Amino acid sequence: MPHRILTANHLRDGGVVFLAADGGWVRSPEAATIAACADDERGLSTIAATAVADQTVVGPYLVDVTVTDGRPVPVRARERIRVSGPTVPADFRADAASA
Repeated sequence: MPHRILTANHLRDGGVVFLAADGGWVRSPEAATIAACADDERGLSTIAATAVADQTVVGPYLVDVTVTDGRPVPVRARERIRVSGPTVPADFRADAASA
């Protein structure tokens, strides 16, 4: 079974967040709680459901990660992009927004 972390978008500002060990939401996947088994995943999913009901986050889901030097690294390119931010240069985004 792959290791997984829980990600979502913060409801207030839309930013990408990850569930931390203390039950809070953090911006860095390095601080995320790592689920190593099905029981861990169920626990994370329960916390996610509560956070959705409390209107803290939206769209939570589990992300496959590899653990390198004790840190979770997303496996899929989509998740790596979510972590690092947009792949389009800022000046291009500004031009597109004004069009």
